[in-house]
Amino acid sequence: MVLQLFRGAKTAVPDAQKASAAAPLIAFQGGGRVAWSPRDSASLTRNGFAGNPVGFRCVKLIAEAAAAVPIIVQDAERRYEMHPLMALMQRPNPGQGLAELLENLYGQLLLTGDGYLEAAMDESDGTPAELYVLRSDRMQVVPGPDGWPVAYEYAVGAKKHRFDLRAGFAPVLHVKSFHPQNDHYGLSPMQAAASALDVHTAASRWSKALLDNAARPSGAIVYKGADGMGALGNEQYQRLVDELETHHQGARNAGRPMLLEGGLDWKPMGFSPSDMEFQKTKDSAAREIALAFGVPPMLLGLPGDNTYANYAEANRAFYRLSVLPLVGKTMAALSAWLGEAFGDGLSLRPDLDNVPALAVEREAQWRRVAGADFLSAAEKRAMLGLPRVAEDE
Repeated sequence: MVLQLFRGAKTAVPDAQKASAAAPLIAFQGGGRVAWSPRDSASLTRNGFAGNPVGFRCVKLIAEAAAAVPIIVQDAERRYEMHPLMALMQRPNPGQGLAELLENLYGQLLLTGDGYLEAAMDESDGTPAELYVLRSDRMQVVPGPDGWPVAYEYAVGAKKHRFDLRAGFAPVLHVKSFHPQNDHYGLSPMQAAASALDVHTAASRWSKALLDNAARPSGAIVYKGADGMGALGNEQYQRLVDELETHHQGARNAGRPMLLEGGLDWKPMGFSPSDMEFQKTKDSAAREIALAFGVPPMLLGLPGDNTYANYAEANRAFYRLSVLPLVGKTMAALSAWLGEAFGDGLSLRPDLDNVPALAVEREAQWRRVAGADFLSAAEKRAMLGLPRVAEDE
């Protein structure tokens, strides 16, 4: 021990100990963090729709099927063949028909969870003359002091236009999916399927990289020298590498035979179990994407999980569980919105009797209702979704 005098008192000073300042820091190396794609609407649309075949097909399948469902206009008394509201829906704007307009609206709902329709008003009578679908990623809700939307702001580049909701007829209709944690914007199936989309895209990229290198022999070239030495000279090694890169790599060299000179032996290598699991992972991710959108995997041609007895049954389930709820929700919102201008009591409804996928179900329902003798004619019409009075009466 070393003794030190300090203010007349003797204190014991411990022996000096040397230690690294970085000793408490220990580096652990693991598998690394998972790299997920961004979750904003633009990135999800680019990666999940434009860059993924399963996401693209799910959105197109639902949007096209929903847009093809016939729409009728009726009130409590009659079903209209000719009506200003029907004329507007059949020709919503000079550049689009009803099916194209609704397909764009449904596509925005599926991709972003929000769909916006703008009504261009006729100045002569104050009724909507044209309808346009606005891009959801350009629209922003402007909430009021009470939290309810008072306006919508549409931005294209540096230009912005505000749609005021407080004066008369609302110029914009906002249809949104259910979101439990957001008061103003909807939750899209694309967001729920984002993780599965990343896995499927990553597996596709791995498969593409494997195809790009498929012409390179999957194995090892072993050199056995005559003198027992197992090493090539620098010139021999470089010549062998150049020959492999030039004549045995890339898609154009697929199937080219390899000629090995003396002392070189080819040892083939098969796929490891982890490599073979990639295809199963890709199929599983594809089924999860289809599950998030509500599309039976059988309709997408995905292997496995074909729980339906046949294609027709899967198609009926697809319409009942995915297409019709989307159409019914959108038509109800359109009826409430346009009813203010064309008259209360009018409603836009899907014509289920003219949907080919539901023909068997509708035929059975008509037969069952027609055979119910204890029901009156009015009750039967109500059960079938028809107005109270026939059109020819």
